[in-house]
Amino acid sequence: MKDTLKPGLKHAGTLKVLPSMTVPNVSAELTAFADMPPVFATAMMVGFIEATCIECIANHLGDGEHTVGTHINISHTAATPAGMGLRAEVSLTGVERRMLTFKVEAFDDVGLIGKGSHHRAVIDLDRFMAKVEEKARG
Repeated sequence: MKDTLKPGLKHAGTLKVLPSMTVPNVSAELTAFADMPPVFATAMMVGFIEATCIECIANHLGDGEHTVGTHINISHTAATPAGMGLRAEVSLTGVERRMLTFKVEAFDDVGLIGKGSHHRAVIDLDRFMAKVEEKARG
């Protein structure tokens, strides 16, 4: 990690809600979602927020480092239809060794749709993947 990885870093991301991001389209394998209202899926909001956090700190990691999500605590308080714009605002509020804490908020064109916190861990990508491969082998 670079010494620039400190609390106070902020980033905002934007996105347009596509039909593929609505609840019925989350996954063909999760059939319980098939007849749900066609609004922006909570799963997609979480992914959008995580991506914005990754972008926030990308230039502050060392070679071979990445981050993985470890905890998410986010409310999703308003429905957003397909076609509407989104904005995620994240700020790094804590760095404790390799653990990062973010304050996160998501908005659509009308207002706040979700907020909470997200934790990510800084990893050595090669070491991480070696453990994943070992686990896959049993």
